[in-house]
Amino acid sequence: MSTSRPARRDPGYAGLTTPVETLPSCWYFDAAHHARELRQIWYRNWVYVCRSSELGTARSFRTYSLGEQSVFVVRGDDGTVRAFHNTCRHRGAALCRGDAGRFPAAGIVCPYHAWRYSVSGELVQASSALAGDGFDVRDFPLYALPVTDWNGFVFVALTPDPAPFAASVDLPLNRVDAWDLPRLVLGHRLSKTIECNWKVFWENYNECLHCPGVHPRLSQLVPIYGRALLERRDDPRWQDHAAEDDPKYAGGLRRGAESWSTDGRPVGVPFPNLTAGDRSLGHLYVTSLPSMFFVAHADYVRVVRLRPLAPERTELAIEFLFLPETLAAGGGDLSRAIEFTDGVMSEDAAICEVNQQGLHALPHHAGVLMPEEYAVRQCQDWVRAQLQRA
Repeated sequence: MSTSRPARRDPGYAGLTTPVETLPSCWYFDAAHHARELRQIWYRNWVYVCRSSELGTARSFRTYSLGEQSVFVVRGDDGTVRAFHNTCRHRGAALCRGDAGRFPAAGIVCPYHAWRYSVSGELVQASSALAGDGFDVRDFPLYALPVTDWNGFVFVALTPDPAPFAASVDLPLNRVDAWDLPRLVLGHRLSKTIECNWKVFWENYNECLHCPGVHPRLSQLVPIYGRALLERRDDPRWQDHAAEDDPKYAGGLRRGAESWSTDGRPVGVPFPNLTAGDRSLGHLYVTSLPSMFFVAHADYVRVVRLRPLAPERTELAIEFLFLPETLAAGGGDLSRAIEFTDGVMSEDAAICEVNQQGLHALPHHAGVLMPEEYAVRQCQDWVRAQLQRA
């Protein structure tokens, strides 16, 4: 899609020339299948929760819900971020009732029967007058979850044995070092709810066939998108223009543009350590399926977190991250970047809803993917593989 790039291009997909069948249409709206995907995909992979800076002080917490699961992340008194199921070990009551907050010095106190836990997860005190023979508080810590703080992004896995975090990111982890991600601060946040299945959004993300008709302003800013291509080699005749540096053939921003904004000008302090190639390209896409991607520009980083709310409803949380110097200087005119992204993603939301509506046709059991939709095929094969895991 417009606001993104496909997952790391697999040469085994880029050379495909035969159309193939899509995922079954019912996988996009059937409630039982949606529950299966939650179990097999969302509960077994790393999911993005929040920025580490949102847990700025000891005992600060944020909650996150996914399907029927509720978890929270908390910064301990030792500075470590930990994650737990939002469940008391006594009779299962939810411990946190708000989206965010800060636990008192006493720790985490269950609102039901006042069992008390440390922010490291240990049960400190049960409230019963009679503990009972054999009861030991050490046997009832909170249900801990794997958590990773990567470059200021806090990820949680709802399984005790997730794959290594690096395997969930489609680029080498050090590829984004020049953007100094741990230092970045939140400048703005948007939220959108789209009436479509989460996979519809990811498929839209992975192709630009729709770009000329759906994203006129973006296609002007990134001319190769206006040709319905994501990159130079997506053109079957790319070698005819292999020596040309015109952005409509080579990719990247239109000449004279420096960032994704309404006028192509930067809105924040530029990142000082970017290569000339990164500045010319204007966008580096980093994907972590199934829950997030971010796009690194010359002056800001845009983060998009997906969360499935229902078989045909998906939430997008969009964060704009800047160097602290940008906000310290008054923030400049951030609206030019925010307005541009809001427009592009509103266009994507609308067309994804159109896609979702058509999937319900009685005779439409599956669609077809054409050769240039190799990244969509790659994404769909990832879904199939996840569902086939033991």
